[in-house]
Amino acid sequence: MGDLPLDINIQEPRWDQSTFLGRARHFFTVTDPRNLLLSGDQLEASRNIVQNYRAGVATPGLTEDQLWRAKYVYDSAFHPDTGEKVVLIGRMSAQVPMNMTITGCMLTFYRQTPTVVFWQWVNQSFNAIVNYSNRSGDAPITVRQLGTAYVSATTGAVATALGLKSLTKHLPPLVGRFVPFAAVAAANCINIPLMRQRELQVGIPVTDEAGQRLGHSVTAAKQGIFQVVISRIGMAIPAMGEMGMAGPAREAGREDGMRFSGIFRVTKSGKNAGTGGRSSLRSLEFALTPLLPALPSAIPPVIMNTLEKKDFLKRRPWLGAPLQVALVGFCLVFATPLCCALFPQRSSIHVTRLEPELRAQIQAQSPSIEVVYYNKGL
Repeated sequence: MGDLPLDINIQEPRWDQSTFLGRARHFFTVTDPRNLLLSGDQLEASRNIVQNYRAGVATPGLTEDQLWRAKYVYDSAFHPDTGEKVVLIGRMSAQVPMNMTITGCMLTFYRQTPTVVFWQWVNQSFNAIVNYSNRSGDAPITVRQLGTAYVSATTGAVATALGLKSLTKHLPPLVGRFVPFAAVAAANCINIPLMRQRELQVGIPVTDEAGQRLGHSVTAAKQGIFQVVISRIGMAIPAMGEMGMAGPAREAGREDGMRFSGIFRVTKSGKNAGTGGRSSLRSLEFALTPLLPALPSAIPPVIMNTLEKKDFLKRRPWLGAPLQVALVGFCLVFATPLCCALFPQRSSIHVTRLEPELRAQIQAQSPSIEVVYYNKGL
């Protein structure tokens, strides 16, 4: 067997990132919880394979499938811009076990306000770690800047989440059902930008199609952070729906996931009204793209609503919380990669939308460039 050719492009994912299905296949591999079981030696071996191949040296006897496996192991544990190893709980492959654990604790310790505040703080601290670990760019950040970002992000997100949830006592039941979703959405809107505020101050690297850095853009950072906020809200829906069911809010919280997926259906069908008759796979994919991440969120409420009517669960009410946590984990296995796939990780922005100074610089140096690219983070 000859050496592996050096023309395989491992700078890009293996699957077409211009389609939702291609991005979904990519993120199912990167966010696989089994990646957490890999040892440090396995991670370093994968990094060496990837870095050597990028430098033009193929490991003897390496197959193409082994190269791609090493690339995805590398992507799951190392930051794409800095090359640093991401802390274990900050990796996207930790989303399922960590959110299952936090959800279980929130379902168990919900009766006293101090414990509710504590687990909200744990939840937002975990989110802050994930947000920082999956930031865009390689600009250095001081310990003081990181500490300020963490305190402001967690404090603001916890206060917002608790404040909105307290409104359920004073709102009609129908309106109250949307409060857990609003709390999750608002907390993400606060936590993510604050943990990535450095990007909003100095910008993130933008490159040409070949990956050559052209400068830093705050506009690209804003667009990337907005896309990440949308994806994270989608990821949180399965856990949010179950957290809202602890205590008196159980009935209200059960329907949040279904109602959110219904919002996606109505909005998208309205937007695409009159496009019937298209039979191409791309058209079908375009229509289904916003629906797929929302589908897992409908599963826990539907199943729990059915099971709680059965004698089996009525006789064993203690099984309710463990079953809900298991359902959350099952749904997150699908919701995490599907929500990551809503937008390409290597996103693009038209040069005309950049800051005037950067736009002028790019047009002067490379007038043929119309679109630039950046890592939006996860």
